[in-house]
Amino acid sequence: VQLQASGGGLVQAGGSLRLSCAASGRTFSGYAMGWFRQAPGKEREFVAAINWSSSTYYADSMKGRFTISRDNAKNTVYLQMNSLKPEDTAVYYCAAVSGPASRMSGRYDYWGQGTQVTVSS
Repeated sequence: VQLQASGGGLVQAGGSLRLSCAASGRTFSGYAMGWFRQAPGKEREFVAAINWSSSTYYADSMKGRFTISRDNAKNTVYLQMNSLKPEDTAVYYCAAVSGPASRMSGRYDYWGQGTQVTVSS
């Protein structure tokens, strides 16, 4: 599976962005998808994940602000980010796993290249 993330950019605090991750190469609907992020000097952290059945999971700090969704017809997973804060600044990565969605990055088999999100105060 090849993953291509896009949609990052510079936004003011309180603003919104929608990230996209386009998948190719295998049957997308059979994979759970996750979003992770990594800020400078910090470890990669879980953001959100969605199963093939569209059940979703979120990190506590993102609940109510971020929404993960998927369009299997378009082989794409999305991350809608609202009420962005400066601490959300990071490189955001999408990932795919052939098993159930996980909060653990080590469970994922495939990774996209990352897209930079910068939130100014």
